[in-house]
Amino acid sequence: MLKTYHGSCHCGAVTFEADLDLTQTSYRCNCSICRRNRFWPAVAKPENFRLLTGEADLTLYVFNTKKNHHLFCKHCGVRCFGIGNETPMGTMYGVNLGCLDDVTDEELSRVPITYVDGREDRWQAAPEFFTHL
Repeated sequence: MLKTYHGSCHCGAVTFEADLDLTQTSYRCNCSICRRNRFWPAVAKPENFRLLTGEADLTLYVFNTKKNHHLFCKHCGVRCFGIGNETPMGTMYGVNLGCLDDVTDEELSRVPITYVDGREDRWQAAPEFFTHL
């Protein structure tokens, strides 16, 4: 069931709300950017994500195929969300669960996680080692 969550970057310049179902899987990936910044996204459809403040405070980073938009607060460096532009479900928002302000540790402990091997472009498979992700 969808529930509205509110989130922000560390300094508070970027705020958002997203309608998420935290009984659905979240993702942990071993690709070069997710591994380095420990990104832990839940998926929101575009109509279920609303940037409330801080659009001008975001900086965009793209690499490799340039299909995905990695957005960071230019003040504190936190990645609250990213935008996948070519995914099996079409455009989607990856909402960083670590940036949600109104979710409890207990709720987070129950969120299912799917591990994906982005480093080897095997998006439908878990990497051989993943517990460190």
